[in-house]
Amino acid sequence: MRNLFWILLLGNVILFAVMLRDGLGWGEPEIQVQPSLHEEMIRLMPAPQSAPTKTLPAPSAVSAPVSTPVPVISAPVVVTPTPIRASSPSPSLSNQQLSLNKTAAEPVEPACLEWSEFSGADLTRATTALSTLHLADKVSQRQIEHDLGYWVYIPPLKNKAAVKRKIAELKARHVRDYFVVQTSGLWLNAISLGVFKTRDAAQHYLHNMHAKGVRSARTGELATKLKASIFALNGVDAEIKLKLTALQKDFPGSELKNVSCALTR
Repeated sequence: MRNLFWILLLGNVILFAVMLRDGLGWGEPEIQVQPSLHEEMIRLMPAPQSAPTKTLPAPSAVSAPVSTPVPVISAPVVVTPTPIRASSPSPSLSNQQLSLNKTAAEPVEPACLEWSEFSGADLTRATTALSTLHLADKVSQRQIEHDLGYWVYIPPLKNKAAVKRKIAELKARHVRDYFVVQTSGLWLNAISLGVFKTRDAAQHYLHNMHAKGVRSARTGELATKLKASIFALNGVDAEIKLKLTALQKDFPGSELKNVSCALTR
């Protein structure tokens, strides 16, 4: 321990001696004299052109010195656009679209229809109209009877000449459905304009006749059984159904409806 103390002391003495020597100028290096400048070789270089600097007014003794703000140059900020995710359709819309696609893909089942009721001239016209659709074995006809019916008619005329004049008048007023009663009896030479199952249907048709100017038309009950025909159409497609719907408009008193296919066989 004592040896370590003496070693440290000796080191400090040597360090002090070296520092003292440097401070007193021992070993001071020689001073080099700068060579003289040749004035004839001095050439002034043009000052670099720079933006003119504004001379700031000298601060007054009273005002506090104004420090020039140092501009802060911020690094450009790179904005990475966030990709927009395509919005997926809601489950309800997807299910609805799938349902519509499924419905469109499924074939439409053939329909079974009934077109009723027809008698007299309307029956003839409806039969002719159906023949133009070429339904073949898809159409059938059955007959029904009603105990009591109603008809729209023109009362019996005096003779056949009067009947011909009245028929010409009906044609001029665009009335094409009529039937002349030729059976001897109370209703001989009467003209039937239509037979109906209900009073309301007969009354509605009577108003149409009056609107056309057939003022002599009347309505009344039929005491005898009323026969009518019904057309049954089995397994018709959508195109035929549209054509039948258009035909039905030419027969205001008729009814076209969907029925079970078991009824049309």
